[in-house]
Amino acid sequence: MAASEGLEAARVAEVLVERPGGAPGRRGSGYRVGERSVLTAAHVAAGPVTSVRVRFDADLPGEWSADARVVLLAEAADLALLELTTVPPRGPAVLSPRYGAVPESDVVLPFSAMGFPRFKLRDDRMRLLDDGAPSQYRDSCHVSGTVSVLSNRREGTLELAVLAPREDPEPGRSPWEGMSGAAVWSGGAVIGLVSSHHRSDGLGRLAACRVEHWYGVLSSAEGELLHEEAGLPPIGALGSAAGPEGPSAPASLTGLPSDLPLRELMGLVDALVEIPAMKDANGLGLVLASIDAEIAANRPRDSRLRMDIYGIVRTCLRYRGTLDQLLETVRLLEGQSAEVARADREAAQLAKRYC
Repeated sequence: MAASEGLEAARVAEVLVERPGGAPGRRGSGYRVGERSVLTAAHVAAGPVTSVRVRFDADLPGEWSADARVVLLAEAADLALLELTTVPPRGPAVLSPRYGAVPESDVVLPFSAMGFPRFKLRDDRMRLLDDGAPSQYRDSCHVSGTVSVLSNRREGTLELAVLAPREDPEPGRSPWEGMSGAAVWSGGAVIGLVSSHHRSDGLGRLAACRVEHWYGVLSSAEGELLHEEAGLPPIGALGSAAGPEGPSAPASLTGLPSDLPLRELMGLVDALVEIPAMKDANGLGLVLASIDAEIAANRPRDSRLRMDIYGIVRTCLRYRGTLDQLLETVRLLEGQSAEVARADREAAQLAKRYC
């Protein structure tokens, strides 16, 4: 069966659930995996519901929505399959995504996901309510980051490292509410669905159910339904999101000596200077705010960008682990790019020589 490769924004769904008896409704995220099929998290659609509706491309020229019904609810896997009960608009054939497993080894994988979390709530001043107040909507959130594969092994989930929202205005509610059900992509394959935000992990960590763990809890009938409607392959045919060679973890620079000479650091410095987030004052400020506060407080400042970055790197060498923090933050901000790949290569060469 042919499969699509990579996240397509037009197939990302807002899942809107109404519940009986005046109970608060639920919101979640999902992904269209077939002509009439949408995957989401089970807890989004669980329990008595009066209606389920999915919406695509809200307020964009291609916006459309459809009623849906729950045809599979696998709570042990936190996985639900929705079937559209109204005919979707005509368009290109909707191919099922490719699915992948992650290796049980010491690797860190890049990922991306798209959904509709609570912290993306916006006032719409063009659409006023009866009392004159602006209506509200949730905008999309496209996140990228890294998966630390060996975290959350007991829970059986993937730990997703993301840039934290700037504010947490309601401590009693997670700013990530509504992100559940978003498909998690790595290497062009779906490797899981966002399932929860553990507040104890901080605002920069999410958990996702793993595709390969679905097979251990789904019945044969459920597996067959997901194969037919969502393109999930039989367990023996599930490939690796990392590819045949497997990924390599970013090099750790915690063992670098603090007195490295200038000539040894300039390859990494030159690579960092070319990264857009490091060129921009606001981006550089966000990077520094995301790592140990000692770096921003103690780094020398210079109006020349190259010298300024050099001062940051030298300061990081005095505080163990902070250079790794800086590089991880850059990866989270920039995602996969030629500039980030160059910085990782320079870091790998330093680690090879000194760590």
